[in-house]
Amino acid sequence: MMKNILSKDSAKKITIFEGVHRKTLIYDKNLMICHFILEKDAEIPVHSHKEHQIGYVINGKLKFLTKTGEYIAKKGDSYIFDSDEKHGALVLEDSEVIDVFHPAREDYK
Repeated sequence: MMKNILSKDSAKKITIFEGVHRKTLIYDKNLMICHFILEKDAEIPVHSHKEHQIGYVINGKLKFLTKTGEYIAKKGDSYIFDSDEKHGALVLEDSEVIDVFHPAREDYK
């Protein structure tokens, strides 16, 4: 296997909160991609981090909570959070999302 390729199936699944599971896929010091499996009614508390975050909803529906309002993201939608921007989410349906972080998050390695 090349060091530049990692299968989603071989990545370790970590439970972050009840109903919120993460697989850190591949990363270097500049970028990180993660696959999240989110169960209906799970909550991601409002938080912030220094890394920029951009994501894509593979399937499902979430309600994002930010200081500027609430936003629904569903299958096929993408989203972005700036460095230190406060955000959280309520999972409205079983969902899967892909998130990319810049730089890579030390706490997700």
